[in-house]
Amino acid sequence: MTQQPRVYGTDHDTPEAGPQPGRDYRELTGGPLNGQLLEVTGWTDDQITAGVFLTTPHSTYGPGGRASYGPTFSRPDGPWVWEGDIP
Repeated sequence: MTQQPRVYGTDHDTPEAGPQPGRDYRELTGGPLNGQLLEVTGWTDDQITAGVFLTTPHSTYGPGGRASYGPTFSRPDGPWVWEGDIP
C-alpha cells in the first residue's frame, strides 16, 4: 500500500494528514521537509513565486529553525526545492 504524502503542519497520525480534494499544494523536495506537501490554496501569485520559510524541528539549527523552500524558474508550478536553513 502506497502512503499519501503528509501535508505540512498536520500530525502524522491524523486522518486529514494527506491532501484534501479541492485544495492546491506544492511538493517540498530536499531538505528536512522532503516529500511533504504545502497547501497554497488562496495564495496570490506573488506569495507563490516568493516561496516560504517553514519552521521545522529537523533544521540544521534544531527545533524552531526554519527551512527555505521555493519554486524554480524552470518549473514555477512544480515542486518547491529546499534552498537552505536559517535560525
